[in-house]
Amino acid sequence: MPTPDTARAFDVAIIGPGPVGATAALAFAARGLEVALVGPASPRRDGRTVALMDVSWRLLEQFGVADTLQAVSAPLSTMRLVDDTGSLFRRPPTEFRAGEIGLEQFGWNVETVRLNEALLDAVAAHPAITRLTDSVTSVAANAGGHADVALANGATLQARLVGGADGRQSVVRRDAGIVARTWTYPQAALTTIVKHTRRHRDVSTEFHTRFGPCTTVPLPGRRSSVVWMASPDEAQRLMALGDAELAAAIETRTHSILGQLTIDGPRGLTPMGGLSVERFTGPRTALLGEAAHVFPPIGAQGLNLGFRDVVGLVACASGSDPGAAEGLERYERNRAGDVRTRTSAVDALNRSLLSDLVPIDLARGLGLLALDTLAPLRRFMMRQGLSPTRA
Repeated sequence: MPTPDTARAFDVAIIGPGPVGATAALAFAARGLEVALVGPASPRRDGRTVALMDVSWRLLEQFGVADTLQAVSAPLSTMRLVDDTGSLFRRPPTEFRAGEIGLEQFGWNVETVRLNEALLDAVAAHPAITRLTDSVTSVAANAGGHADVALANGATLQARLVGGADGRQSVVRRDAGIVARTWTYPQAALTTIVKHTRRHRDVSTEFHTRFGPCTTVPLPGRRSSVVWMASPDEAQRLMALGDAELAAAIETRTHSILGQLTIDGPRGLTPMGGLSVERFTGPRTALLGEAAHVFPPIGAQGLNLGFRDVVGLVACASGSDPGAAEGLERYERNRAGDVRTRTSAVDALNRSLLSDLVPIDLARGLGLLALDTLAPLRRFMMRQGLSPTRA
């Protein structure tokens, strides 16, 4: 790996080499800018997958990454919601079909670690991107029209724009003085991958329980990923089970819709929480992905929202000076409404599942009934789920 020279200059420095950061580096490089992608990569297999919606998939196609992922991804043609809360106002399952809005599939589901590996391979092959694996210790904008990025090895980079894609504990956010509000939920998410005896038929099913959703999402062949949100104690108990016992528990929770299950991948356990920021930009800096927004894995919104951050930042901050105040102001306006609306909606839905109050149950049941019976509303919500600007 190259060692940076002191104060080596770039047009853009992206901090954080996860999927959002790597995609941002590729997107800026595609505009002819010199880019540094900075930070240690730590991909780990923990059973997590990501449903890349149509707009996100088409973004990856621009960099050749979608072609690489095609063989290890499964299409999502139908998304099914099942009310398994035991509510008195429980509705029959509601299904959203991609064909209703003129698509063959909503998107593609792929293991997160495979996505990150494919993106970093594309980064390594791009001549306009310098990959640096040192940690960032500080970021400071100065009066010279750039920001100084200090690395753990003692070197300093300069960039006219610093993109903070460095996650929940973002150094970029901290040093820009951007206040983050965080909260927790009485939940943890267990993730794993299963084989099953029945075909999934490209259908993702989200069972809404009193402790949050338990979701199965297709993978190639007779395999699916599982995200099971439960109370922290229950999630720990599930995590400690043997493979056969865990498979049986998932089969029971999902009402055997996929037949007999066997565990076919690693496991992960993630406490559930949320994060929002007072603003998305500072002098010469902009936040992306989980540095700017975190919420539970409901409706496949998280990473897709981060990819929309990338599209918005590149559109607003390209040009002779990508870190100019006017471009960052446009980015702030571009992202604020989308991010805050999605964060509030997912938070409200998740909290409604945790509540057994009759008025909340009634409201949720009426909402599902409206989606099931009113086709225009259902199509509108599907388009909004893909992108707020999709025609």
